[in-house]
Amino acid sequence: MNTVSQCFQTLRENGKCALIPFLTAGDPDLETTVKALELLDRAGADLIELGVPYSDPLADGPVIQAAATRALKQGVKLEDVLAVVETVGKKITAPIVLFSYYNPIYYQGVHSFLSRISQAGVKGLVIPDIPLEEAETVLNPAQEYGIEVTLLVAPTSPEARISAIAQKSQGFVYLVSVTGVTGTRTEVGARVKELLPLLREATDKPICVGFGVSQPEHAAQIKAWGADGVIAGSAFVRRLAEADSPEAGLKAIETFCRSLKAAI
Repeated sequence: MNTVSQCFQTLRENGKCALIPFLTAGDPDLETTVKALELLDRAGADLIELGVPYSDPLADGPVIQAAATRALKQGVKLEDVLAVVETVGKKITAPIVLFSYYNPIYYQGVHSFLSRISQAGVKGLVIPDIPLEEAETVLNPAQEYGIEVTLLVAPTSPEARISAIAQKSQGFVYLVSVTGVTGTRTEVGARVKELLPLLREATDKPICVGFGVSQPEHAAQIKAWGADGVIAGSAFVRRLAEADSPEAGLKAIETFCRSLKAAI
């Protein structure tokens, strides 16, 4: 499994845009999560975001909130999520980026948390509720453990803050396409088109766009605007949740993943 930066370097050298699906670990169950990660890797995912179920996921919309609730009811904990990463580590090439709120990190201790996820094979980390002013507490020690911590840029951020976040972010910059929480939407926020040039002036790091991506047309539009990657979450989680069986859900996300990849 490559690092996040290595993955993007290879993609850039080949003129390709990254596809980054998101899954909530443990929904509908941990066995299905293992199968889903392996399947998405084969179906064209370049990196994969894996969400740690959390009781108060403020940045997530109803689809991912419901998935986290279902996983927590089954008793899924961080160690279970990392066991999944360890299981697939030698079978997939797409780097796994862990998506975790800050409270579990704080509770375990930053160094202890980073050490453990690094041992499991995690390559990147997204913490949606940590502000730039507090991010150094994780950004600096993460380098000791080979973890790249990616920061989020909100569409409402002033230019100075956008620049500061872009310069601090590791691996890539996560550009949020809309104001609000995650979830499927009918169109991509037009603000993305305006923000991409601003970010390009601030950094040469890859820029990936997420929140609201639910159709191949969205992915194609984001690529056309010049983004280095497309992140889709709720659309994958919903397909797993609404299927009649885990097997049907896996088939649905494979088909969707291939359609997004074809679009970019």
